[in-house]
Amino acid sequence: MALDHDKQGDNRQGVWKSGKGKGRVRPKGRALEDQAWDEIRALLGDAPRRRDLLIEYLHLIQDEYSHLSAAHLRALAEEMRLSMAEVYEVATFYAHFDVVKEGETPPPALTIRVCDSLSCEMAGAQALKTALEDGLDPTRVRVMRAPCMGRCDTAPVLELGHNHIDHATAEKVQAAIATNDTHTVIPSYENLEKYNKSGGYEVLLRFRESGSWEAVQQQILDSGLRGLGGAGFPSGKKWGFVRGNAGPRYLAVNGDEGEPGTFKDRYYLERTPHLFLEGMLIAAWAIEAQRCFIYMRDEYPAVIEILRREIKALEDKGLVEKGYIDLRRGAGAYICGEESAMIESIEGKRGIPRHRPPFVAAVGIFGQPTLVHNVETLHWVARICREGPEILSSIQKNDRSGLRSYSVSGRVSQPGVYLLPAGSTILDIIEAAGGMAEGHHFKAYQPGGPSSGLLPASMDDIPLDFDTLQPHGTFIGSAAVVVLSDHDKARDAALNMLRFFEDESCGQCTPCRVGCEKAVKLMQAERWNQPLLDELCTAMADASICGLGQAAPNPIRLTMKHFADEI
Repeated sequence: MALDHDKQGDNRQGVWKSGKGKGRVRPKGRALEDQAWDEIRALLGDAPRRRDLLIEYLHLIQDEYSHLSAAHLRALAEEMRLSMAEVYEVATFYAHFDVVKEGETPPPALTIRVCDSLSCEMAGAQALKTALEDGLDPTRVRVMRAPCMGRCDTAPVLELGHNHIDHATAEKVQAAIATNDTHTVIPSYENLEKYNKSGGYEVLLRFRESGSWEAVQQQILDSGLRGLGGAGFPSGKKWGFVRGNAGPRYLAVNGDEGEPGTFKDRYYLERTPHLFLEGMLIAAWAIEAQRCFIYMRDEYPAVIEILRREIKALEDKGLVEKGYIDLRRGAGAYICGEESAMIESIEGKRGIPRHRPPFVAAVGIFGQPTLVHNVETLHWVARICREGPEILSSIQKNDRSGLRSYSVSGRVSQPGVYLLPAGSTILDIIEAAGGMAEGHHFKAYQPGGPSSGLLPASMDDIPLDFDTLQPHGTFIGSAAVVVLSDHDKARDAALNMLRFFEDESCGQCTPCRVGCEKAVKLMQAERWNQPLLDELCTAMADASICGLGQAAPNPIRLTMKHFADEI
């Protein structure tokens, strides 16, 4: 029977045969087009065809042609000796790549991305998006929604090509289109020459010549510095964990500041990039890193350009070898803020979180020990090494020590980044931001991005720091503070947060993928089914692989607890 089955199989269409009979003229799959192949080879030039550079090359194609055609993806797969499936699955995973199949019409050359995260939503993002859709020719300009762009202090915000328009209006957009103002604006910042005049890199050079990494690590520990990307792990301890594993070792900078409401990293990078770069190089020296990878979100084109310029300046001055700092560009995936998903993306893959253990300190980039730090954390590493651990440890408030950079937006008079004692309460933060906006009365606040949910105004005496919020079912995270007023509904804010999680789930695990979708549907009802939502929250928190699915229930639970009258 098996022999007969095999004989029948030989006659099926699509099976190559060496003998006589019908067979395919060409292999299955997309044919390689010579013109597309020539264009890809010209675009890549002499660049190495390494697998980990796949996302960088997809960016090259997207930037050049405004989309990724099937012919170009096929040619890129051929050039990099990858399967079409590998290239296609990566290209379709990231929001900033526009994949166009055969027979489909490419998107217009100009795209407008309107931010619809909480601060922009409160500032009228939906009305702005509708006005643009009604007032612009869809064959010339594409208008689409986008998650947080890290400019919550100037909401509503949109990106016209690569030009961010703050406090956006339809009139501003029309004027920018008329003058072709679609390119990145580079702000004034402290370059290498200015930084060196104030003693820049003197500490790094001294450490390289005669420093003790254990002594530097102790300085970081004495300062009390903890990871400022959200996890809050003691920063110095990481160095010992990574250093204890055999090399080669790498350092990865998590610059994917995608938590809605957070913009502190952009604030520092657009002003003092070398404080961050020196801190990174000190940490790299401490663990004897073979290379440093900076993973920067694509929503920050000005920061990416600043870093390109200043990394080249460091190379030209001989402070680092050419290629030692490898700047990688994200592609619009919030999940890549999770460290293992970021590492997958650095390796040129879909940004899907890894199962742990092993942890990245032992098995990180290319399977090697990897130290992962947030941008602001490294900013403080440089300051601690230059000014001493007392710069943080000497600051005391409400039994807390240190300083926090609070990204403040929403219904306050002066949104922005405020450096305040870590023991500050929401009332201290609102006062620093100029008080409530005119005509608004304080109602609720988000202490650390959508992952932290909402707290009512009555809980205004809690220090917003690590470990102080957990007893209340929330956490400080990246200190993304969004202030709501009596003009806002908590249930609408919670729904906005869950829609974000639904959109940004990587889809790897069922509790998160299906749970976020189901939660959004249940939260759209006039009256919430609280027992069912509570059961769903438990399943998501207990069974999701990474922090996205585990924290997504927080807005639901806290809204049910503190704003029951609205649901």
